[in-house]
Amino acid sequence: MAAQTYIAISELHPNFSHPRVLGIIIGKTDVKSFPDRKNIGVDRFTFSFTIKDSHDFFINGTAWGNDGYINGLSNSFNTGDCVIVENPLVTNKDPEKGDRFCPTTPSLYRLLVSEAHSQVSLCDDIGTIERLLPLLHLPVKDSRDFYSLADIVANGQKLDGTVINILAAVKSIGELKQFTTSDRRSGQRLEVKLFDDSVSSFPLVCWDREAIQLVQTLIPKETGRKQRLLILSHKTNLYLTFIPACHVPLTHCTEEKHGGVHLRRYCVFMFKIAYCCFNFYSSFKVLFIADAKISFDSFRSGMTASVNSKTIITVNPDTREASLLFSYAKEVSESGALDQDEKPEDMPVDSITDVYTVSQLKQKAQENPEPFFGITYSFISRLDLDSSVSKVIKARCSRCKFQVTEDAQSCTNLLCPGRDQALLATTGFDLLVDFTDHTGTLHACSLRSPVAEKTLGCTTQEFTSLTDDERTAMKWKFLLERCKIYVKILPSTKLRSGTRGLVLDCSVADPGEVKQHMSALLQRL
Repeated sequence: MAAQTYIAISELHPNFSHPRVLGIIIGKTDVKSFPDRKNIGVDRFTFSFTIKDSHDFFINGTAWGNDGYINGLSNSFNTGDCVIVENPLVTNKDPEKGDRFCPTTPSLYRLLVSEAHSQVSLCDDIGTIERLLPLLHLPVKDSRDFYSLADIVANGQKLDGTVINILAAVKSIGELKQFTTSDRRSGQRLEVKLFDDSVSSFPLVCWDREAIQLVQTLIPKETGRKQRLLILSHKTNLYLTFIPACHVPLTHCTEEKHGGVHLRRYCVFMFKIAYCCFNFYSSFKVLFIADAKISFDSFRSGMTASVNSKTIITVNPDTREASLLFSYAKEVSESGALDQDEKPEDMPVDSITDVYTVSQLKQKAQENPEPFFGITYSFISRLDLDSSVSKVIKARCSRCKFQVTEDAQSCTNLLCPGRDQALLATTGFDLLVDFTDHTGTLHACSLRSPVAEKTLGCTTQEFTSLTDDERTAMKWKFLLERCKIYVKILPSTKLRSGTRGLVLDCSVADPGEVKQHMSALLQRL
């Protein structure tokens, strides 16, 4: 695959005949349709993509055609794929028309792809892929040209409707929500919570399927057996079970057939898997979001960012600024600060009606990355009331609820709004409890004041005056009885399970109520 057979994006010109462009896809939009003005009752289909071939140059491309061709072409490659675009029409950009809705590029031109004249295919040359993949981590804007989340919050509605660049880390990814518009079109929405060293949570909303697909790869869900990853590639028609490692040296790839699959294509695919695993499946994701739209959300009474057709998202940018934020995100996560509750969003206990077994809570937590509420009739199988008082009663910052030591002068939470001020702390029960029923155990759920005081029937001052025997008796009062537990399940970056529970209310359950609800649960199984 000779390099001289391709024209660099920086050298493209409308006068070129049968140009061939090689690059990596850094952005892509959903397929859209429009009425064909020349053929009444017929729709034309289109989608756009952005392709990059060097540190400084990238260009937009648009494909037009019928339903079958455009959807087939769109499904043949994704963001992050290395592609060859053969014989596109190179035309001048028109800032007043379609290009105003596309990413800003340094090229004076754009590519038009049609079924009759053009072809887009995947590149399968390992050396070329190895050269192009690092371009995914280069922002398309100046790496220093971005707003901090605090700047966005501080400017407030002054930024409403503007398009800006953002550098932030991913805190959590919400649940994909489907909806139908008033004109019966289907849509989808996914919300990502971002953070940086100035703001602990800021919403980024994705509406496009392509953007959602990219975002959903950032934090993979744990499926149990981590050594086995079933990978489906429609690009190489290769179905592969990836078990711990592949020992085929890339330098020894040939066109010989290996198990019915060309070994060269096999190694290209394995190389892309290894690269993506290294870059996308690391602990934290830092995003440089070029041209995000900022809006005022009246429902939240705050600002939000959204991905639009101009937006290019760079994952884990190879920049100094991103490296500093990555280090900060790692430090904050290891400290447990990201697991602290944000603004109180708990439902009133009286409005929580859904009943779950422990296994159902775990299953829903894996399927649903957003917090949810429920009731479980379980035994408390771990309740360390007879431990030392310092493990039962702890001090927390009054501003951010982060755990602190009693002799601390200031809060050590890097996200605390008052970290530079004198510490204001409160003490209370702070326990980790386990719930167990016939389906399993939910470990390390938080039981804190004032819920703990109501559950135990005593204050912290009264508890400290109890004897060891009295604390043990209080413990066994719950270990021997089935309890009705109202719980909030949240995502957690710190716990191995990826989720944590927060007890909202707990009391010894009425036997008749237990029988009624457990019978209903068994009938649903």
